[in-house]
Amino acid sequence: MAADHAYLMQFVDETSFYNWIVLSHLLPANLWEPLPHFLQTWLRNFLAGTLLYFISGFLWCFYIYYLKINVYLPKDAIPTIKAMRLQMFVAMKAMPWYTLLPTVSEYMIEHGWTKCYSRLGELGWILYFVYLAIYLVFVEFGIYWMHRELHDIKPLYKYLHATHHIYNKQNTLSPFAGLAFHPVDGILQAIPHVIALFVVPIHFTTHIGLLFLEAIWTANIHDCIHGNIWPVMGAGYHTIHHTTYKHNYGHYTIWMDWMFGSLRDPLLEEDDNKDGSKKAK
Repeated sequence: MAADHAYLMQFVDETSFYNWIVLSHLLPANLWEPLPHFLQTWLRNFLAGTLLYFISGFLWCFYIYYLKINVYLPKDAIPTIKAMRLQMFVAMKAMPWYTLLPTVSEYMIEHGWTKCYSRLGELGWILYFVYLAIYLVFVEFGIYWMHRELHDIKPLYKYLHATHHIYNKQNTLSPFAGLAFHPVDGILQAIPHVIALFVVPIHFTTHIGLLFLEAIWTANIHDCIHGNIWPVMGAGYHTIHHTTYKHNYGHYTIWMDWMFGSLRDPLLEEDDNKDGSKKAK
């Protein structure tokens, strides 16, 4: 028991260290040090998530809409300031709830309820990458079906996912739309990351990093710029999802859509549009 307790304390110490890094630089000590450990962790996740959302969103918007104007997108495809403000408002209403999920996952890890492990040396690099690959496939599968059911089950779409799909044209999508969800919707789509903890051994810091990578990735796939890097589910694919509502449910890759028959390629879409324009003439 003492050995188990000492091992679990490694997770607590690591979480406390991350809390200190974020909170000590953003808040006076008297505002966060008296808080229980769970609330400190939630506050760290909330502040870090908020900073990540705004910093990545503003930098990306500045790059594609100002520095590279008319390079990646025509001027009439750039979303309005009003649309982006609305996306920020929706995202920030949900942010306290989004960041509760990694806080709960860290609580479960700290109490030994998961297969998470603390140190890379415990399994070695080969098993680290093997389990990481299995974890990512599990997450990809889970997010695909969660996202697809949020469309196919009508009450879930109406009361949850429709909040995100009001952005259904190229000139309404922006990096800030990436987290503009109903809070329950956002949690449901991220929950495969937590379920995977009970199925696959995964490194603790890697798990936390992948959850926060979601914020950057979702910003990327809502910028309408098609990177065309196979098999990545880039923004070109996701823009089609927002305009057709029934294709490209995948997250990081196109594999799940390919396997389950919901894939629509943006390059083929462009070719079809060009052929249609020629026929119309």
